[in-house]
Amino acid sequence: MPGEAKAGDINKLFDLSGRVAIVTGGGSGYGEDIARWLAGAGAAVMVADINEANAARAVGELVPLGRVEKVIGDVSRKADIDAMVAATVRTFGSPDIVVNNAGYAQTFGPLLDVSEEEFDKLFAVNVKSIFHMSKAVLPAMIERRRGVIINIASTAGLRPRPNLTWYNATKGSVITLTKSMAGELATSGVRVNALCPGAGDTPLYREKFFAGQDLEQIGTMLRATIPMGRLVEPGDIGAAALYLASDAASYLTGVCLEIDGGRNI
Repeated sequence: MPGEAKAGDINKLFDLSGRVAIVTGGGSGYGEDIARWLAGAGAAVMVADINEANAARAVGELVPLGRVEKVIGDVSRKADIDAMVAATVRTFGSPDIVVNNAGYAQTFGPLLDVSEEEFDKLFAVNVKSIFHMSKAVLPAMIERRRGVIINIASTAGLRPRPNLTWYNATKGSVITLTKSMAGELATSGVRVNALCPGAGDTPLYREKFFAGQDLEQIGTMLRATIPMGRLVEPGDIGAAALYLASDAASYLTGVCLEIDGGRNI
């Protein structure tokens, strides 16, 4: 049993050989970092992304690590999620690990400035996508009594910043549904956890959250709120995802792991 592994079996604990992973939003940012760490540990990884150019570039860089392919789709659409999963099954087999990473953000600003259209997209991409993915992958995971789901939440759902109200709400929802899913599935062999990253220099950070603003000034402001004095860097998220996906975390479910340099202390 995974929980019986000894300290000397560290390499085995983190070995994902023979396992299949889907990473949504895997073509850039945190998703690409996660895909890199999972592939490096031996998993066959399907990089799912709405942006074909990003997905192709990421796969080209990750292929030397092992079996990596891409599939294009919009996680807010049930048909696209079903197609992502079907493509994964055809290419690698049934997914053992699913990372719901794809996300959307509002531009930093007053809550009343957000349109209904943007509100709907925030919840469709950040929350409803997890509903669609769960419907698509959980039956097979439950039948095999094995599976790991990792939802990418945010410190925004734990300690909300002003001027990101509706985005904060979506990430709070992800945290709650992660815990609820974990409790309901605890006896099924499926573990459900979440990562709660702080701010990092990702395309979403540059092109959506703080679009048109002085990023150097924003970075200085954010670092001043973080005890460790830096933003999230490549590897911080991927390493944490690998841990939660691996047998080293076989007794963890319902965990919402903060990766924030101490911001939430």
